[in-house]
Amino acid sequence: MERLIDQELEELNKDILKMGALAEEAIYKSIEALKNREKDIAKSVIDNDMNIDKLELEIDEKCIDLIARYQPVAGDLRFITTGMKINAELERIADIAVDIAQRTLEIADKPLLKPLIDIPKLAAVAQNMVKTSIDAFVKGDIALAKKVMLSDSEADQLRNTIQRELIEDYMVKDSATAPRAVQLLLIARFLERICDHTTNIAEDVIYMVQAEVVRHHPEKLK
Repeated sequence: MERLIDQELEELNKDILKMGALAEEAIYKSIEALKNREKDIAKSVIDNDMNIDKLELEIDEKCIDLIARYQPVAGDLRFITTGMKINAELERIADIAVDIAQRTLEIADKPLLKPLIDIPKLAAVAQNMVKTSIDAFVKGDIALAKKVMLSDSEADQLRNTIQRELIEDYMVKDSATAPRAVQLLLIARFLERICDHTTNIAEDVIYMVQAEVVRHHPEKLK
């Protein structure tokens, strides 16, 4: 027999999915703007952040209302509180996409410092981690959550490669490249931070499903 709360929990699921899709789209557009030097796309990422902020508040209010009306316990309570935490992580991811768009606007009118290869790769990793982490939440899938967490090392390696190349092959050899190189360094750092936020989501999913804290305990991933 379906409980009264079940339908509302399903609606919360859909809202988190929507939030995840918006965050993923913001990452994609911010990197497309960078690759194609499209100011209009970068500005659209910045402008749409208001809608994402609005949805974040709506989801938070829905979670608080569910707790107040149903006083859930155990799995239901973990699901709702995890939804709130993931909601905040996704809003922050969208904010970081805005940071990328703003950096893009800073260099859009300047010659491209170098062909963009590793930054789009890192962006693809970040997008996939966002998508997989939200899938893990919606499905309550611990295996997917662990896959996200294990992907974080790939993101770190790509960030380090980008950083090393920009500093050693450009900034050190020609200080005039520094202003453009710094913007790309920041973008790489922003993308790596997005991956960190998705790792947080994955850790929260594991706690939601099996009430086990794996944050700061990598040995529990085995």
